[in-house]
Amino acid sequence: MKIFTMKHILSLTLVFLFVTQLCFGQEKEDIEKKPYIEVTGHAEKKIVPDEIYLSITVKERESGRDKISVEQQEKDLKNALSKLNIPIESLTVADAQADYVKVTLMKKDVISQSKYELKLSTAKQVADVFEKLDELKINNAFIARVNHSKIKELKKENEIKAIKSAKTKAEYLLNAIGQKTGNALVIKERNSNHYFIDGIKVRGSSSLPNPQYSKPDMENVKPVQFKKIKLETTIYVKFEIE
Repeated sequence: MKIFTMKHILSLTLVFLFVTQLCFGQEKEDIEKKPYIEVTGHAEKKIVPDEIYLSITVKERESGRDKISVEQQEKDLKNALSKLNIPIESLTVADAQADYVKVTLMKKDVISQSKYELKLSTAKQVADVFEKLDELKINNAFIARVNHSKIKELKKENEIKAIKSAKTKAEYLLNAIGQKTGNALVIKERNSNHYFIDGIKVRGSSSLPNPQYSKPDMENVKPVQFKKIKLETTIYVKFEIE
């Protein structure tokens, strides 16, 4: 029985790599020799966000001689959400522990606070919640981000639409000169699944991706009008010409 040494194994590995590279180079050369057409397909889709996340900070505050705790304000907030038919489970604590903020550098008094994240699904819910926050004197709240619950499926649909667009373009260009589209030789994604928010428009405020509010004037804030999320996909395809 022949025993392979490390030297033999290394030699065989080098031979394998050489042959693989040679075959790859030959295949690439064969592709480049074929007549081809290069095109890009583009697809856009606009969708209304159905996941709207509010960031809410509740701070201990004074009302006359009384001090209203974070716990009491959290309880009041949950009651308000229940009246709006918003599930309490939609409200989560953003930080594990309550923060403590000094009132002044000279005093030792501290104010406790807790940060929450509230998940909503419609612009009307957002407007209603801001109105309740104003009533509860919880002034530190803003729209942190928006998304869509089926964003992955929608991205996939956009990619399919983009590559079909590329094929359609190649076909009508080649048909104009009496030729036909063959197999796809190269497919590359360019900015695939890129998406962005046009802006979140709130009547009475500037159009910003993440508007912040402090004691909002609800007559101006309502109704909230969300611009759509814009999905953009561009795909490059190199088709063989038959």
